[in-house]
Amino acid sequence: MSNSSQKLVPEAKNGLAKFKQEVASELGVQFTDYNGDLSSKQCGSVGGEMVKRMVSEYENKIK
Repeated sequence: MSNSSQKLVPEAKNGLAKFKQEVASELGVQFTDYNGDLSSKQCGSVGGEMVKRMVSEYENKIK
């Protein structure tokens, strides 16, 4: 049985954090060390936009 919280590529953590900050900044969402004051909608919009961009990038690579 594998641990689902184990990172497949631990080196990607910093890159994803930077990507999250870039997307959040573009959407006007201010992420900090504590994000408990952000709404689910704000956090979800950042995560959703990240996924859209990653899928788009992948689709462009396989064309």
